[in-house]
Amino acid sequence: MAKLKEISDKYQDLYNRMVFRPEIMKDAEAAARLILKGKANYDRVSEKLGGKIPWYFIGITHYMECSCNFSRHLHNGDPLTKKTIRVPAGRPKADPWNGSGKPYTFIESAMDALTMKGFHVQKSWDINLTLYRLEKYNGFGYIRRGIYTPYLWSGTTHYTKGKFIKDGVYDSNAISSQIGAAVLIRLLTDKTMNVV
Repeated sequence: MAKLKEISDKYQDLYNRMVFRPEIMKDAEAAARLILKGKANYDRVSEKLGGKIPWYFIGITHYMECSCNFSRHLHNGDPLTKKTIRVPAGRPKADPWNGSGKPYTFIESAMDALTMKGFHVQKSWDINLTLYRLEKYNGFGYIRRGIYTPYLWSGTTHYTKGKFIKDGVYDSNAISSQIGAAVLIRLLTDKTMNVV
């Protein structure tokens, strides 16, 4: 696994030098507005976990994993009707709050996904740490291949091609069409972008 101290400065530098590809702006702004619609839910998850995780981190993760669909697990986009099947499988470990055999709520699933990664105890959410945690959430498979992950950088000049098309299957010619998390952070936190 990539060590934060080895790549922290690189995240900050990449974020500072990030240039959006003009053709993605309409979709990027639509994605940011979709995330904003769920802000009350993301705030609620953060509050239940002690208020340390920024709402936009939860919202961006929700967008990246399941297009902000509140009937899906934050872990990986599997349906809330049962435990996750894809990686990480078998989550949440506990039965649903409403009883065994009932669907999970988005709130309880999100709390499980975020606590299993230890995000609820993190004190600093500087941009380099936020980007590291987002990449950690998705996995460090791209670093080993020498490309910047589309999970963060798709839609910017830092990414051109190469994508895991499913868990464990990498295609060097596949191109991610999803908006990268770094783009969404900028849109959701920078008031000059006129999205928030």
